[in-house]
Amino acid sequence: MNQTRVVITGMGAVTPIGIGVDAYWDALIKGVSGVSEISRFDASALPVRIAAEVKNFNPTDYLSKKLVRETDIFMHFALVAAQEALAQSGCLGSVEPQRIGIVMGTSLSGITTIAGTQQEYGQTPGYKVSPRFVPKVLGNIAATQIAIAHGIRGPSLTVNTACSSGVDAIGTACMLLKAGEADVMLAVSADSVLCPLMVSGLAQSRALSTRNDDPETACRPFDLTRDGFVMGEGGGAVVLETAEHAKKRQGAVQAELLGYASNTDGYHVTSPDPDGVGAIFAMQRALEKAGLRPDEIGYVNAHGTSTKVGDEMETLAIKAVFGDYAKNLPVSSTKGATGHLMGAGGITETIACIQAVREELIPPTLHYQHPDPACDLDYVPNQARAANIRAAISNAFGFGGQNAAVIVGRYQPE
Repeated sequence: MNQTRVVITGMGAVTPIGIGVDAYWDALIKGVSGVSEISRFDASALPVRIAAEVKNFNPTDYLSKKLVRETDIFMHFALVAAQEALAQSGCLGSVEPQRIGIVMGTSLSGITTIAGTQQEYGQTPGYKVSPRFVPKVLGNIAATQIAIAHGIRGPSLTVNTACSSGVDAIGTACMLLKAGEADVMLAVSADSVLCPLMVSGLAQSRALSTRNDDPETACRPFDLTRDGFVMGEGGGAVVLETAEHAKKRQGAVQAELLGYASNTDGYHVTSPDPDGVGAIFAMQRALEKAGLRPDEIGYVNAHGTSTKVGDEMETLAIKAVFGDYAKNLPVSSTKGATGHLMGAGGITETIACIQAVREELIPPTLHYQHPDPACDLDYVPNQARAANIRAAISNAFGFGGQNAAVIVGRYQPE
């Protein structure tokens, strides 16, 4: 077994409840909801008119006007989150450009630019598609733009595993470090899918909450009255390093990456295996790789999207993995605050776990009022809770039966 230890030295976040890790974490702990009526486009004719948009975000406050013109909104989120994570880490001056790499996670890349351009092209005679169109919509160009901005020349990969993309970006980055392909890796994830095409498609599949008259509490994970998830958007980034490299440059360590695992259900293109087989294996394998017993986990950041089937399946899986200890294990879903950030959520929710370990606070599951007999765990309802946490696990599940789990914990130097 590879004994290389991997640590996190930087974090960055762009979310519907705050831009920057401090603002994001503060809003999570205070129970702020980022869900409201859609303002980016006219949604009045759509069956779902609510979402968790990133608010008060002006990309030119962080990026050049030229770069903003050349990139899709999901890339804006990725670039800003990466910028914050790299600044906190302070790693760039201490590593050769070829020894730092990027793994980018995104589920739908530049879908808003694609949909908007197609609409213009179909409605406007003689409309000329911009030469910037193709690089604006390709998923891997987000990593390219980050590399150009920061002089990064190491491995560069882009993963698309639906809503598991963020956790899989972290896991892939970790594997590259353990394989000796880099000393530092930047894992980034970002998505912005808020456009009429995506809202309509997901609404028709009955995946979304239709609480248009009560947007703030529409996302209510594990609650008996939940009726679907709320679309969100954002970006997250973490800087991963070998512990040896961080020690050598005297970098400040935020947490240690203890374990990661991923798999597929092999069951259905959209529905999870109702027995939770894949989710169970992902958590069990992550624990095995971390060398931890189930009762050494102090907090589970659940995928918890607020869908009936998904929340029931995850509850079943957690009970299968943690046994009797599950009754006393705090579990919360931060999606009640942020909505579902799609591929971006895997990293922003891992950051929530890191902060929970560091601050000894568990963020709550918002809008939990009506217990569901099929969801019978401790979901930390509505208020943050103090807790001494050594290690925390974050789950991410996606269409296609994608399952991923990552464990972070306090760093104990040798």
